[in-house]
Amino acid sequence: MLFYFMVIGIALFVVAVLIIAIWVLIELKRFKHKLFAIILIALILFSYISATMIFRGQDIDFKTVPGLIKATKIYFLWLGSLFGNFKSITTNAIKMNWGVNETAKSK
Repeated sequence: MLFYFMVIGIALFVVAVLIIAIWVLIELKRFKHKLFAIILIALILFSYISATMIFRGQDIDFKTVPGLIKATKIYFLWLGSLFGNFKSITTNAIKMNWGVNETAKSK
């Protein structure tokens, strides 16, 4: 009789583990979709806010093809300079001396 209950207990444990594994996989897929949606929303907001800041004060006609080409060039030049500035800041931060300050050590 004890063997019978052990077999049922092990079977229930295996079924529970399978159910939990399936649930976790489904949640991970949903999380990937949520993460993609959040990244997409952030990208759209960044593009909108940056474009409004860049094109403020510019005389660009968005109704014509040459105006759209000019706006695209301006936006991507700004984006390139943004990444260049991030690269410059990162390389300068890496070159800094991050050791212990000698005056703080002597106190």
